[in-house]
Amino acid sequence: MESNFPKSTLFSSDQRLCSAQILDPPQVNARIKVAVLSFIRTLSSSTPEISHLPLINRTPSNSGLRRGLLSDVSSVFLSHSFSRRSFMRTGNAKAFVRVWKVMQFCFQILSQGKMVTQRELFYKLLCDSPDYFDSPTVVYRAVQDVVALLRCSRHSLGIMASSRGSIVGRLSIKEPDGNVIDCSVLGPAGHAITGDLNLLSKLDFDSDARYIIIIEKDAIFQRLAEDRLFNQVPCILITAKGYPDIASRFLLHRLNMAFPEMPILALVDWNPAGMAILSTYKFGSINMGLEAYRYACNVRWLGLHKGDLELIPQQAFVPLKPRDLQIAKSLMSSVVLQETYAAELTTMVEMGSRVEIEALYCHGFDFLDI
Repeated sequence: MESNFPKSTLFSSDQRLCSAQILDPPQVNARIKVAVLSFIRTLSSSTPEISHLPLINRTPSNSGLRRGLLSDVSSVFLSHSFSRRSFMRTGNAKAFVRVWKVMQFCFQILSQGKMVTQRELFYKLLCDSPDYFDSPTVVYRAVQDVVALLRCSRHSLGIMASSRGSIVGRLSIKEPDGNVIDCSVLGPAGHAITGDLNLLSKLDFDSDARYIIIIEKDAIFQRLAEDRLFNQVPCILITAKGYPDIASRFLLHRLNMAFPEMPILALVDWNPAGMAILSTYKFGSINMGLEAYRYACNVRWLGLHKGDLELIPQQAFVPLKPRDLQIAKSLMSSVVLQETYAAELTTMVEMGSRVEIEALYCHGFDFLDI
């Protein structure tokens, strides 16, 4: 990060809290054109050089926690501090080129009125530029670089969320075409959440539920859906089948807005990954800090807690892996980690163990329904 870098970008004035705007395709393409013209102007100046790209810095040192004034919702934010992508810097050249290639593709699909998933984008870029895009992770980082440069949302770039999520329970969903989905009569797999955020923003909801329950794992979600837990406890069950995708988070946020008095509870494994999943639902992530406020919800931790460990047989405890310890270390240095969460995480590390929700099945497959 360049600490003395000028506090300005191509598209925004100096502000402490930075965000990515929702823009129409012509507005996004206009920003891409401005970036191109700025690059050409630098090359054609009296002292030509290959310019750098000023990106909002997506690191813990440039992040904070924004607390709502009129609600209990808090979210990660990024400040007005910059990092650079420079063609002339060792290790930056490929990242610099990737930004331009992603912007070129986004300009094309927006001009055609199309949308693509990030996976579709990856395969297109892999075929066109295999030397620059060899993994989905590289594409994800390049897309986030473009968001940080243009200050517009991923969806505004024409990139749809690849949704894995499902929802079931005491909820009726009315789609824009008038079709109504009764989520209380569906099978254990529930209703698949679309990755089209534009469609999700147009849904209408009706519910007599008392709770929204986030389930980390699809297997637990299907077990509770099959047992019709929502008929015993009036609730809506939602899962993203692991780390939450954008579409599942956006639908949860919309439900939170539609039913602000309905508590949102989360059932996750007692391990660092479960804590990270809970924190992402509740606060958002630093990598997507420019959009975090758009998806954050006031999520309460239902379990598993360390107080539940007395219910777990010793043979169900699993040793922490190196990846678990990496996640724990990252969380302990995070601005979003609350005191109660930190205490749980410390206990996990001290014990060197983790427990999965399924361990409760030692008391019977219907234990979670009780």
